[in-house]
Amino acid sequence: QVQVVESGGGLAQAGGSLRLSCAASGRSFSWSTMAWFRQVPGKERECVGAINDSGDRTYYVDYVKGRFTISRDNSKNMVYLQMDSLNAEDTALYYCAADVRAFGAIRTLAIDYSYWGQGTQVTVSS
Repeated sequence: QVQVVESGGGLAQAGGSLRLSCAASGRSFSWSTMAWFRQVPGKERECVGAINDSGDRTYYVDYVKGRFTISRDNSKNMVYLQMDSLNAEDTALYYCAADVRAFGAIRTLAIDYSYWGQGTQVTVSS
């Protein structure tokens, strides 16, 4: 099992930056693919970034490429999402999630992630 707790959300100006953090616990973290999803009312959760267990592979959805950076520190059981050049469309509830059955691969569907945090709200004002 993996328990995850997100932090770092809040209010940002358009063009600004925020850094989300995900604190993970549980022995499965070291071999889990970790991801950040976001959700807005009326839409499904979408993976915006993911990183494999060793941290040498990442995935980004097209509209955040070049703006968001996902990273992990396995020594601290932490995952981060650095978000730069924010715009109003980035306003959403952001979730950290763990895929304990990825075996080094990166999967991007919410159904593949077994463990979720409570989410942290990001609001970008234009």
